[in-house]
Amino acid sequence: MPVPSPSPDNAALPNRLTETPRQPLHWRQWIGLAIVVTGGVVGTWQIWQWIAGQPVVLDAWRGGMVAALATALGTLPVMLSQRISERTQDTLFGFGAGVMLAACSFSLIIPGINASRAAGAGAWEAGGTMGAAILLGALVLLLMERLLPHEHFIKGVEGQTSRTLRRTWLFVFAIALHNLPEGLAIGVGYASGDTMRAGALATGIAIQDVPEGLVVAVALLAAGYKRWLAVGLGMASGLVEPIGAVMGAAVVSYSASLLPWGLGFAAGAMLFVISHEIIPESHRKGHEAWATGGLMLGFVIMMVLDTALG
Repeated sequence: MPVPSPSPDNAALPNRLTETPRQPLHWRQWIGLAIVVTGGVVGTWQIWQWIAGQPVVLDAWRGGMVAALATALGTLPVMLSQRISERTQDTLFGFGAGVMLAACSFSLIIPGINASRAAGAGAWEAGGTMGAAILLGALVLLLMERLLPHEHFIKGVEGQTSRTLRRTWLFVFAIALHNLPEGLAIGVGYASGDTMRAGALATGIAIQDVPEGLVVAVALLAAGYKRWLAVGLGMASGLVEPIGAVMGAAVVSYSASLLPWGLGFAAGAMLFVISHEIIPESHRKGHEAWATGGLMLGFVIMMVLDTALG
């Protein structure tokens, strides 16, 4: 006797039965989550209490937050417009590189040499100290760039184990690598004790963070991210800067002898980002002249800010 074939409903029944329904969180998992959240809130509050009790670190945090807000401000036009031209993007990349290059020269390297000389070092020793610190900062960024998986806006994926991570996190890591040196520079600048020069440095970085935030959000949007996610990640990228500022100020404030090393380290890290990330990104699409023009303009603006305010 032939066996009747199953009806479509019966045929689909085994598949439905084999599907694993999503289980709600167990009460132990809820307790664990509550402990983690509570610990994070308490830890953040304790860190804030410590920052508030350190005037130099508090100033550095404020400077980093100004830069973070400038980055967030730059992302807002993406909510209203689809995209900006590639030529404009490359010009903005160049502008940011120019600001950072002038900041390295006038706000970090020269003050670092002067700080080393003020501590009793001779001309050769001061120059050697600053040179070693610059190379150290670049080396640390190079190691982070090699070990930390991330994705460039144009070059694509780099770093170890990058295939196992979602592209969103690769972009986040790339943004963090880019913004961390800026935050360190702000923090070390305030730790130097020269408030006017540190303010000029923070102002210059904030100015270039506005177009940088726009470029980041536009690049994420062009890469296929939803508009709200592109803007949100662009805004969040600036939060690395107050973290870096607090770190830089805290370390250098611990010992005055670390000031030249801190200034040189921040300069080296920024120089690495300029040469390894920003300039190559701005020159890949045939707009070298526009990118170079933006670099020159950014350099001049930051130089004027530093010499006028510092």
